[in-house]
Amino acid sequence: MQTNSHYASNILIQVNPLGREALPQRVPLINPRIPKVITLHAVATPTRKRRGEASEAAFLARATNLGFSVCIPWGDSERYDSVIGRGRRLLRVQVKSASRYAETRYRIRTTGSSYTIYNPAEIDFLVAHIVPEDLWYIIPIEAVGHRKGIRFYPHTRHPSRAHFERYREAWCLLACDPKARGRQDIPSVCRCKDLPHRCAVCPNCGTDQCGTDTPVRRL
Repeated sequence: MQTNSHYASNILIQVNPLGREALPQRVPLINPRIPKVITLHAVATPTRKRRGEASEAAFLARATNLGFSVCIPWGDSERYDSVIGRGRRLLRVQVKSASRYAETRYRIRTTGSSYTIYNPAEIDFLVAHIVPEDLWYIIPIEAVGHRKGIRFYPHTRHPSRAHFERYREAWCLLACDPKARGRQDIPSVCRCKDLPHRCAVCPNCGTDQCGTDTPVRRL
């Protein structure tokens, strides 16, 4: 295959096996000014550890797509899976996944292999990945308290079961100052307008400023 210098930017001349040049054909080019978005898909064998690793990979892909920097610690001795940054802030994140839907809810453990509950001295956020629905819950570790497990009811209509729904798709919590979280972690104004995503309790949801692809039910 040869390149015609006159049309070097978008014309290719193909040479067939007999040595005769074919007619030049225009080849569509990708505009170098438009950044290409890379989509990653994580898969795993049906074991708890493999599913967890797949969710960690999915978290890395989702967070970087939203503009965060993600660092993975060497080894697995720490209580967190990754360190996420945006600007000057660095936050320790532990990712948990849930695949089983039972009794109208999903459930994750808030403990490690030693069955000790994560605490603020070890991590800053607990992130829950609801695999079948591709939902993410970004939970400040202070909101976990002394619970050994958390239940999620993404389809509930009962306010008593919707306590953790305020953290659904709350990626803005990773980008905003703790003082901007809002009373009981429910904001009165959008916590991070720069993010191309809105949480389940964002005041902008339901308006033309929302821009989220996540189904939202107000609490």
